[in-house]
Amino acid sequence: MYKDGEYKDYNLDKQDEGTWWGPVENPNAPILERTACNSTLPFWAENGETPDVERAITPEILAGLAYERIKVPGTEVTLAPDGTTKVNLPTWAWLDKGEFKPVSVTASLNSPGLNIQATTTARPISLKLQPGTADAATFPTSGECAINEDGSIGEPYATGRADQTPPCGIRYLRSSGDGTFKLRATVTWEITWTGTGGTGGDLPNGTFGNDQDITVQEIQAVSR
Repeated sequence: MYKDGEYKDYNLDKQDEGTWWGPVENPNAPILERTACNSTLPFWAENGETPDVERAITPEILAGLAYERIKVPGTEVTLAPDGTTKVNLPTWAWLDKGEFKPVSVTASLNSPGLNIQATTTARPISLKLQPGTADAATFPTSGECAINEDGSIGEPYATGRADQTPPCGIRYLRSSGDGTFKLRATVTWEITWTGTGGTGGDLPNGTFGNDQDITVQEIQAVSR
């Protein structure tokens, strides 16, 4: 360690009693955040002691690092009719229960006499449908489909239910013409964390989704 104008080994006689702490940049953070603690000089902390120093690693900071590494499955809902539907015909939308489960990541800092960790968990709580046009109605009206008790969202279409109102779905009110509408389906994930020392709390919810092309055709009728 460099101190008082020279390099010197400090606390060698206490190496089993504590740890030197120093600044380390998070390469995934914005540049100003990455360099915010570079002015902090290395310091000594006794084993079992969580340093009371600004930006020192805490369970909450580890929870944020774990949050950055959470990966959730893509959001592509099953539709009936699939891909091509008719004006004023209800389109059913659903996600099977096996596709969306809680996802957890644990970040930890382990060294002699020190064990700090946090587990961040994302739980799916709802699906939001955005039809891609104002000329559409969603079911429910808010477009927010709640997750069912078994972990599924919505309800699969069954033969003979074409005229029924789906618990989760869309009714397009006009044709998409020669193009398509971009149906956007996003799942909201509730983010919580727990850490050492009985710590824990909530982090901002995450919303992830993608677009699906929907062709909407006019219903053709022949009269005599």
